[in-house]
Amino acid sequence: MSSYILNIESATTNCSVSLSKDGETIVLKEDNDKSYSHAERLHVYIDEVLKEANINFNELDAIAVSKGPGSYTGLRIGVSAAKGLCFALDKPLISIPTLDALANQLKIDDGVIISMLDARRMEVYSAIYDSNYKQIRETQAQILDKTSFKDYLKHQKVYFIGNGVEKTKTLINHPNAIFIEAKLPSANDMSLLAYTKYKISNTEDVAYFEPYYLKDFVALKPKPKS
Repeated sequence: MSSYILNIESATTNCSVSLSKDGETIVLKEDNDKSYSHAERLHVYIDEVLKEANINFNELDAIAVSKGPGSYTGLRIGVSAAKGLCFALDKPLISIPTLDALANQLKIDDGVIISMLDARRMEVYSAIYDSNYKQIRETQAQILDKTSFKDYLKHQKVYFIGNGVEKTKTLINHPNAIFIEAKLPSANDMSLLAYTKYKISNTEDVAYFEPYYLKDFVALKPKPKS
């Protein structure tokens, strides 16, 4: 019997929804609108992928969501949508670390992959993986400088991917550094990861699940009027 999983990715400007069958993406809808239009588009894309596959909501076996780190607002919208569907349909919730899915966009024979998402100023959220996608350094919020990742660069090729690449390449100049540009997390890369978790019932408690923000959200106070 086939397993259908709806995958939701909203951690960056890319509003992305996929439907997978037994770990393979069969329909993908996404749009990288710099204005963060997730609130308007996410539910439209969810409806569209199901209609295109001729699948109704009750035929879904699980809902998977990108858990972060990433945009506070984007993550909240994606997780709220996923939890709402899980409650309404009585389906399990699967969470996929955003940087894991991003790393899976690359296939390398040797070296390491550094998934990185842009944070404020010269900061990124990053995690490091070997060529088999095993995480070899935990996810961190870090301030970049010219010595960042030097211990990895010294011995092997280092593949940087994500929207943190743009600021990283202005600082790091090393023959082992390979910058993969213009890549964002996508629901397409969640399909196999979500199915793998689904097969072993690695699911979340829908009532208590929260996005992985990595850092506390700080709301900027409005400036007093002069």
